[in-house]
Amino acid sequence: MLLGLLHLNLRDFASFWRTFAKWTLLGGAVGVLSGTASAIFLITLGWATNIRLDFPALLWLLPLGGFLVGWLYYRFAGTSAQGNNLVIDEVHVNQARIPARMAPFVLFGTIMTHLFGGSAGREGTAIQMGASLADSLRRVLRLSRADRRLIIMAGISGGFGSVFGTPVAGFVFGMEVQSIGRIRYEGIIPCLVAAYVGDLTTRWWGAAHSHYPHLANLEIEPGLLIKVAIAAVAFGLTSTLFVELTHAIKALQARYIPYPPLRPVIGGAAIVALTLLFGTTDYLGLSLPLIQQSVNGTGVVTFAFLLKLIFTAITLGSGFLGGEVTPLFVIGSTLGSTVGTLLGVDPAFMAALGFVAVFAGASNTPLACALMGIELFGGGSPLYLILGCVIAYLVSGHRGIYHTQRIDSPKYSGVLVLQDESLRAFAERQRTRK
Repeated sequence: MLLGLLHLNLRDFASFWRTFAKWTLLGGAVGVLSGTASAIFLITLGWATNIRLDFPALLWLLPLGGFLVGWLYYRFAGTSAQGNNLVIDEVHVNQARIPARMAPFVLFGTIMTHLFGGSAGREGTAIQMGASLADSLRRVLRLSRADRRLIIMAGISGGFGSVFGTPVAGFVFGMEVQSIGRIRYEGIIPCLVAAYVGDLTTRWWGAAHSHYPHLANLEIEPGLLIKVAIAAVAFGLTSTLFVELTHAIKALQARYIPYPPLRPVIGGAAIVALTLLFGTTDYLGLSLPLIQQSVNGTGVVTFAFLLKLIFTAITLGSGFLGGEVTPLFVIGSTLGSTVGTLLGVDPAFMAALGFVAVFAGASNTPLACALMGIELFGGGSPLYLILGCVIAYLVSGHRGIYHTQRIDSPKYSGVLVLQDESLRAFAERQRTRK
């Protein structure tokens, strides 16, 4: 009996190390690919941003640039046009191919958006490039369908961790983003390795990341906890507003403009008009200076968060390429600065909380966002970062920026509010089980 147990343990031990070695190598390969792609993207994005700042008149070409990208996607992108939603859905259904052309298409489209002044981010581009390259690697190596899920998750982690310089958050994001209420721990090795190798690769290429002041080490204070909770409710509601407005603009354009390449033309014209109306270019592109002003405590316009939200919802809702995350960082940090002033809390402290909490509510990834906050702002106030992300996540409901994200476990027990098709599907599965 002892010999049998020993044989079983040795066999399990050998199996573990084979699996560990396999996914360490595959995760490392995905990390190199996604990190290199992120480096190329960040360097090119910096170039496009500088060109736009040097030549402000490029904003007038935003509708034309939108038409060009819209036409290219309409004619040649195929399923690549589904973007992050295709990537997330393939972790679930594991059927359709993620085209290799997704990487160059989204890279070109995002650079065009930023070159001409669209308000968008960069995470969507990094995730799509990472997942596309990972799936292409899977085809070359002829991995199994079961392995495909994990290597796509690794691509998500590698892309996210490398583009923001936050490997811990990227590691968890790749396992958390597919489903509300479930973390896919089966991807723990490839996601971890891909995120760290991706980040190291991007840094090796010399791509720069933003740096922020660290939060002070704050003790637990009941009064501050209450104020953070109140602010977190505002962060969660703002997440919902962003999601609903972006989806509404997409639906409105799809209903009244049947020819997709014309949609970014209308959206681009709206962005030009808003820029002229408000007399500022602060809300174009990434708007990173607004984040720096917020977290440094120098202050921003009271309704800066709302203006950035509107600019971004129009840009992305009209079909321009780019991510939602960096604009959500801007929205959260500027809102946090405003709320902090109203509540009598250090605006820079509240801006750091809003930075990650609004994203947590919109993406339904509270754990990854809290870890990102610790990576970016230090571990001085982890309790408040976690509290802000969790409450914003709960308040935002079951909608999110990724509509193929499934609801594995609803946020609230008891009565379910049927807000979208994924939640209806969850309720149907529950009835079937009974």
